[in-house]
Amino acid sequence: MDRKHLKHQPRLIAWEVTKQCPLKCMHCRASSSDRKFAGEFSTEECFGVLKNIASFAKPIIILTGGEPMARSDIYDIAEYGTKLGLRMVMAPCGMLMNHENTRKMKESGIMRISLSIDGADEKTHDSFRQVEGSFNAVINAAHIARETGLEFQINSTITKLNYRQIDRMLQLAVDLGAVGYHPFLLVPTGRGSGLADYEIDPLEYEKLLTWIYEKSREVPIQLKPTCAPHYYRILRQKEKEKGIKVTVETHGLSAMTKGCLGGQSFAFVSNTGRVQICGFLEEKAGDLREESYDFKKIWETSELFLKMRDIDGYNGRCGVCEYRKVCGGCRARAFATTGNYLDEEPYCVYQPKASGRNVSVD
Repeated sequence: MDRKHLKHQPRLIAWEVTKQCPLKCMHCRASSSDRKFAGEFSTEECFGVLKNIASFAKPIIILTGGEPMARSDIYDIAEYGTKLGLRMVMAPCGMLMNHENTRKMKESGIMRISLSIDGADEKTHDSFRQVEGSFNAVINAAHIARETGLEFQINSTITKLNYRQIDRMLQLAVDLGAVGYHPFLLVPTGRGSGLADYEIDPLEYEKLLTWIYEKSREVPIQLKPTCAPHYYRILRQKEKEKGIKVTVETHGLSAMTKGCLGGQSFAFVSNTGRVQICGFLEEKAGDLREESYDFKKIWETSELFLKMRDIDGYNGRCGVCEYRKVCGGCRARAFATTGNYLDEEPYCVYQPKASGRNVSVD
């Protein structure tokens, strides 16, 4: 394999194995509902995709949805991926979890699950998830995971409805025994396309990411924002003010991680095999069925993926910013705003240096 392909190995693949889900979340990218969906992959098709992925890379596979636990074969899929040497994780909603099936998750090789809490109290969370009792269910799921010895993280979708509760949601994650807290900044697509008015504004966004940076130095668990690429610009700015260079030795994975990973080390696969740079940008990079389940071919040759990797080809501030290689801007948010996924990140307030391409960010 040539050096170009080695540089852009898939390290994380989110696979929407079904759209079926008992929740009706306001922000749902998949517009899921509690019913069967036509065209979803069979067990054997899932095995074929995993085998192809494992033939050239060993990424983390996130079994997501919808509610992945709605599939009766989900443990077989997880076990098969585990045997191939893939790191299998899962994103259940918590409504279906009990001690028995949580043990089955762990036995199948699931190494971590993510549970979503979108409010610090029952009223806020349940109104967002649009199912009464969903808050108590996810809290119970966290207790079950902890009792079973299954590692879990807490995710939250941050909007105007809950962003002033983020400190309480973080503390709840700590109190529940989560290993990490991952706030996701809203990207208004899917069912969430009607939530554009609930996005926090760019200045609030900047303040929130700065708060996350400061808080990450205090809390005993990993605190990692997602769909917030300019956090990695803020991290370097703040550390530079302290005279600290961001390196693997000083900052671990935070030094290796960049903002938007879509098409560079991350990919999304829909319930019918459509491959995208992420779940929020519904532009087709390829179709697994059309390509005989050859994920490798799509990953290495897709025109969309190749454009994502040409960061200098981005438009506006994102194309010249000195932080473009550690940030990159949110391609889905750019597309939602202008219709062009190569345009600049609309929720970033930073103005690049005049000679941004030649400015060091160390």
